[in-house]
Amino acid sequence: MLALGVLVTAAVPASASTRAVGPASTERVGLTSAGTVMDGPAGSVLSVRGAGPYRIGARLQGLQEAGLIDWVAPPQECDVVFTGVTGDWSGVLILAFRAGRLVEVGTATAPPRSPVGASVGMGWSQLEDVYGGRGRLIYNNDGEQAYVVRIGSRVELYTGHPIRDGVGYFQAGPANFVLKNFMGESVC
Repeated sequence: MLALGVLVTAAVPASASTRAVGPASTERVGLTSAGTVMDGPAGSVLSVRGAGPYRIGARLQGLQEAGLIDWVAPPQECDVVFTGVTGDWSGVLILAFRAGRLVEVGTATAPPRSPVGASVGMGWSQLEDVYGGRGRLIYNNDGEQAYVVRIGSRVELYTGHPIRDGVGYFQAGPANFVLKNFMGESVC
């Protein structure tokens, strides 16, 4: 599934994936000395709760009716569906729905950033510096590395990139979907 996210994002025009998120007049991103995002445009933060109007648990049908979904890929195993989004997040986010509910928000771009300022493009040691003891490096059975931060029953997961070092994909959602998927376990 991660490969789908990387491939779909790579298919988006470069201009869409590199533009600023949100109106420039409201952009006020600042980091504290601890690396925490103080403020920024409404669309600059991706967390375990989601990003912008794309909140974990939201119904696919409701987001479609609101005009917030651009494309929908054919259903995968376990009634999992991947979608693209519209508006400021177009070309930035890929969503995963299981049984019609949002279970993962992911990106291969920066911004967005996590609530503490982590993002795609950072190195593994930079993530360890930002998160301290709250996160850890993990490996799946294929030997792929990731950095996971558990927040209650949800996770922020940073995975690699096929052609460069460091973080290439940042995703968040319930651990029973995001983490199990990375580990190669059934998400049904």
